Amino acid sequence: MGKILSFQNVSLIKGDRQILKNISWTIKEKENWAILGLNGAGKTTMLKMIHGDVWPSQGKLEVLGGVFGHTNIPDLKKRIGWVSTALQDWLHAGDLVEEIVLSGKFASIGLYERYTKQEMQEAKERITKLGGAELIGKSYRVLSQGERQLVLIARALMAKPELLILDEPCNGLDLFARERLLEKIKKIAQESNSPSLLMVSHYTEELLPCFDNVMFLKDGKIDRKGKREELLNKETLANFYGKPIEIIKDDKKRILVYPQ
Repeated sequence: MGKILSFQNVSLIKGDRQILKNISWTIKEKENWAILGLNGAGKTTMLKMIHGDVWPSQGKLEVLGGVFGHTNIPDLKKRIGWVSTALQDWLHAGDLVEEIVLSGKFASIGLYERYTKQEMQEAKERITKLGGAELIGKSYRVLSQGERQLVLIARALMAKPELLILDEPCNGLDLFARERLLEKIKKIAQESNSPSLLMVSHYTEELLPCFDNVMFLKDGKIDRKGKREELLNKETLANFYGKPIEIIKDDKKRILVYPQ
């Protein structure tokens, strides 16, 4: 089985601060991973590094067969789907939903390249498949936060990525919008041609069973990594958080953590 990405003793240093410390980690094809960590753990920095926005200070990073320093980053980005609320600040709020979805094919903010009617139709079909047919023809600025996240997922899938990164995709959503979005992610994971999924979250209840591999990131270092069933339990989570906790498991194999 091939590799999606590989960190080999990767560190990131900014000034006198070490943000990531000796990260060694591999994702293989068809594996889905979740990264769990508190604020300041380095989660988003790690995702930006995978996406080619930040480069390691030390160590070797390989993503989709390309070693950083020897690969074309713009071409690499077209093979990675990216979903983050931070992306919303860069998008053009007046663009139509289908235009934003189509821009994912070119890994661009806005549409600057020529496109065909067939490509635009494909963008409309992509958002429709995710349940957003009623959003077609609307400008991005009038959408709710849940609808915007749905558009970002459709945009990320336009280029048929080999890796789909979900950076706290439920951030800012109410309870019901969160569950609708998680259901969409579950369906993507179930597709036969699904990309490898990598999701970052603060909350264990957002880590669906399809994320069968989990990493705990703490203070820029890997605290633990391994199979979901080995790590998402009361003892291991209490050690990770460093505080007493209680957990609740629901009938969908999701886990809720709260302070004791």
